[in-house]
Amino acid sequence: MVNNLTIDIIIPNFNKAKYLSQCLNSIISQTYKNWKIYLIDDNSNDNSKEILSKYQNIENIKIFNLEENKGPAYCRNLGIQKSNSELIAFLDSDDYWPEDKLEKQIKNMLSNNYDFTYTDYCFFFDDNIKEKKMTNLPSHYNYDKFLKHSSMSTSSIIIKREILKNILFEKVNHEDYLFKCDLLKKGEVAYKIKETYVFYRINKNNRSSNKIQNIINLWQINKEKNNLKFFNNLKSMFFIALNSFKKYGWK
Repeated sequence: MVNNLTIDIIIPNFNKAKYLSQCLNSIISQTYKNWKIYLIDDNSNDNSKEILSKYQNIENIKIFNLEENKGPAYCRNLGIQKSNSELIAFLDSDDYWPEDKLEKQIKNMLSNNYDFTYTDYCFFFDDNIKEKKMTNLPSHYNYDKFLKHSSMSTSSIIIKREILKNILFEKVNHEDYLFKCDLLKKGEVAYKIKETYVFYRINKNNRSSNKIQNIINLWQINKEKNNLKFFNNLKSMFFIALNSFKKYGWK
């Protein structure tokens, strides 16, 4: 039953040529083989297309090259629309998976009848894999709990397509945070699969490294999209900042 299910893996890429092979090879080497990749290159101007050309003839890898930069929300939505399997996973093009990630997560997800799952992540800064650290995330998130923690790597989640309905990624800063909020807001619960994890790269040039701007962006989403009142928003930001400091320190 588990091995018969196809999972679509949606990967947006913009100027991450340096890490693309590691990302894609980590999927190709998965012990679980029934997958399809939908990679959307967001008009990269590095040598991403050169790297991707090596994978374009692999049958279960579909590559879409955008003619103008549209942002990660558009790329992920395009991947969702082009794909059609029952299960959907996301992977950022500078992250990668251990080889049994899909097998363990899908098996546990289906045996427990979970619609929405995530894992811990092994994070490191830039290319410094020797100083990696593992998170210890809560066993589950509902909407209220997620507003106070928000630590759920998009590269770790697997969802059943049926729970999406009309939910897509919106074009905002931290579109992945809002996407998860929208799923949880309607009553879904996300469950952690303890048996596996994701390698999560924190790049000095990506959004995850700018803490003050992150808080401003999340405040705006909570105010304008989640409709949180001032003190509830303040409480959300306090706990998100506190949990972020516990994980990453001042880096």
